[in-house]
Amino acid sequence: MAPRRSDGGWRPPGRDMSGMGSLATEQRNPRSREIDTMSPEELVELINSEDRGVAEAVGRESHAIARAVDLVADRLRRGGRLLYVGAGTSGRLGVLDAAECPPTFGSDPEMVQGLIAGGYDALVRAREGAEDRAEDGARDLADRGVGPDDVVFGIATSGVTPYVLGALEEARRAGSATVLLSCAQAVGEPLAADVTITPIVGPEVVTGSTRMKAGTATKLVLNTVTTSAMILLGKTYENLMVDLSATCDKLRDRACRILVETTGVDYEGAKRVIDRAGGSVKTAIVMEKSGLGRVEAEELLKASGGFVRKALEARREG
Repeated sequence: MAPRRSDGGWRPPGRDMSGMGSLATEQRNPRSREIDTMSPEELVELINSEDRGVAEAVGRESHAIARAVDLVADRLRRGGRLLYVGAGTSGRLGVLDAAECPPTFGSDPEMVQGLIAGGYDALVRAREGAEDRAEDGARDLADRGVGPDDVVFGIATSGVTPYVLGALEEARRAGSATVLLSCAQAVGEPLAADVTITPIVGPEVVTGSTRMKAGTATKLVLNTVTTSAMILLGKTYENLMVDLSATCDKLRDRACRILVETTGVDYEGAKRVIDRAGGSVKTAIVMEKSGLGRVEAEELLKASGGFVRKALEARREG
C-alpha cells in the first residue's frame, strides 16, 4: 500500500527503497501470472506446488541453522535468553515460537521471548508503519536489558526491515550474539550478524506476500532452532517431551503415557509416580527406572545437568 501523509495524501517512502525491486521476495512469479483466471482446484495445486520447494530452500541453509542452534544453546546454558525480533508476519511467528516453548519444554517464559513492531496489539491487527522505525527496535530491546549472555534473533524476510535492523544494532552495542533470518540476499552492504540464515524461497504466488512461502520458511527455521537447542539442554529423553508443563488434561495425559512408554508401569501407576515426583516427568522416570526416591532422583538429575539419559547411566554405574 502506498504510504500516506497525515492528511491522507500520498508521500514518498521514508527510507531508500531503490534496491527493493531487486529482492527475491518482491519479484513476480511467472507460474502465477494467471491466478486471477484459475479455478479453486488450480489455485490449490499451484500454491501447494510452490510450497514444496520451501523445505528444500531451508535445507540448503542447514549449516547456518546449526551454527545458530549452537549459539542459542550456549547462551541459554549461561542463563541468557533468546529474543526474537520482527515485524508483521515475521514478528508474529517469533512471538508464536516463544509462546510454545514453556508448555512444550517446561522452559521459563523469560528464556525465549518475541518482540514485534507495534507491540502486542500488532499480533491481532496489522500495524504496517511500525516496522519503519529503527529507533523503536533499539528501544524495545534496550527495555529488555539485553546483554552479552543473550541472543538477538532478527527476522526480516526482506532483510531490510528498519525495526529489526535497529534492534540488531542495539544488540551488537550491548555485546549480544546476533542472528539474522532473511529470505532475500542483502541489498548493498552485507548485514552484520554472527549468523545469517538465508533460505531463498523465490517469488511468492501473490507478489510480495511474504506471509506465504517466506512465512513457512521462517516457521520451519524457528521450530528447528528452538527444538534443537532445547534437546541440547536436556529437555527430551529419547524423542519424548519429558520437561513439559502438565497444565491441561491433554498434557497430563501425555505425561502419564510418557511414563508408561519409558518405564512399563501401568497408566494408574504412572499417575501415582508422577504425583510422588511432584508433577515432574523427568523425576518420575528416574524414580521408576532406578528405584530412587524423589529427593535422590532430583539430586541425580541435577548432577547430570538435567539429562534423564545421563542420570540413568550414572545410576547404573553406581
